Amino acid sequence: MNKDRLEAFSDGVIAILITIMVLDLHVPHSAKLQALKQVYPVFLTYILSFVYIGIYWNNHHHLLQSTERVNGTILWANLHLLFWLSLFPFLTGWTGENHFAELPTAAYGVALLLAAVAYFLLQRAIIAEQGPDSKLAAALGRDLKGKVSPLIYAVAIPLSFVSRWIGLGLYVAVALLWLVPDRRLESKTGSIASSD
Repeated sequence: MNKDRLEAFSDGVIAILITIMVLDLHVPHSAKLQALKQVYPVFLTYILSFVYIGIYWNNHHHLLQSTERVNGTILWANLHLLFWLSLFPFLTGWTGENHFAELPTAAYGVALLLAAVAYFLLQRAIIAEQGPDSKLAAALGRDLKGKVSPLIYAVAIPLSFVSRWIGLGLYVAVALLWLVPDRRLESKTGSIASSD
């Protein structure tokens, strides 16, 4: 099966997710600086979610550039990833509207964790189809970032109940970790993706 249809569908879903998130940003009804205090938690959560969705979109694109063909397993693994990403707008709003309360912040982390697991499973499905000697398998190597990120999320989720700022800080740390691209996939396939 041609991967172009899978990539186009995924791009469309991701574009809709960003649109939903931005539509949830409400304009303050005052021109005074104090009015921004009411919306800053939603805006900050929106920024973090936008960065995360951007990281997934970027890495997903480069992942598919290294993919020669897709099968049913890859299609379902991709849908699994898109499902967890589709929860980001809801959890972004819930977390922001409740000023980073413990439960919404922890739930946000659960979605981040399960999206990371889904992305890992998508990588494994592609490698299983392409073979262990594929460009993707060679480029991913040990995939240190891919293994460390879920561990940080797993620690951040319960810590969100101790201090929401610790949980949020760890989520931001993982996002910053993934913002630094790794050029190995580019050198192997002509694409860039984050991994180690």
